[in-house]
Amino acid sequence: MELSYASVVWATRGLIAARRWPVRLSGLGHLPAEGGAVVASNHISYVDYLFVGLAAHRRGRIMRFAAKRELFEHPLAGPLLRRTGQLRVDRESGAGEVMERMAATAANGEVLGMFPEATISQAFVPKRAKIGAARIALQAGVPLIPAAVWGSQRIKTKGAPPHARSFPRGVAVSVAFAPPVDLSDGDPRAATDRLMGSITALVGDLQRTYPQQPASDDDRWWLPPHLGGTAPTLAEAEELAARESAERSARRIARRGPSPQQPPSDDG
Repeated sequence: MELSYASVVWATRGLIAARRWPVRLSGLGHLPAEGGAVVASNHISYVDYLFVGLAAHRRGRIMRFAAKRELFEHPLAGPLLRRTGQLRVDRESGAGEVMERMAATAANGEVLGMFPEATISQAFVPKRAKIGAARIALQAGVPLIPAAVWGSQRIKTKGAPPHARSFPRGVAVSVAFAPPVDLSDGDPRAATDRLMGSITALVGDLQRTYPQQPASDDDRWWLPPHLGGTAPTLAEAEELAARESAERSARRIARRGPSPQQPPSDDG
């Protein structure tokens, strides 16, 4: 398994070198050198896990990410996810079983990578998160580490305009980590609010120090409006996400019929 993981790391490094993506890392010292941890990051692209996972590997840690069932069923991604020990998440199997497996992974000394927003934020700013990452950290008794990534939305993301190229050359990507979140009150909702406050501050820092600017007015799609960009507002992005969720549910019901179990709540 670890040989497969090392192969993915080398392949990622090869891709970064081939596409000439300068990657800047900061705050790696906040990620523990040993023992379990939950790393929670903002989510702005399909390749966030590559950059966050690579950053952890620079610290000498292997990060296990939770991936939805559909990715495990993909003919190309599925075998790779299984061989590298990633965690399959099937929301229809119930939130309790999923949480138990994730908490056991972290309690066993592994680093678990999570995106508490659950889906890509097409506004490219952090949105309200689910409490799962905090619940798992509390249950496993491990630190909850905030992380942030910026620039990856320019490589491959949801809702990019038709003229935006996938995997363009020379795109800078920044990844940062912050000190662990205070979990002493044992309240997962309050801990999640603190987590997202830290992640939002990290994202703001990465945005301010990002070394590149849009090449033209047409290239402002990857910036949120408050930075002079044309990305959707957070409210508009939430509407898009709600419509997509409803469409997915309709397709699932049409394909399989109503699920016998209720899906996890919004705070799952």
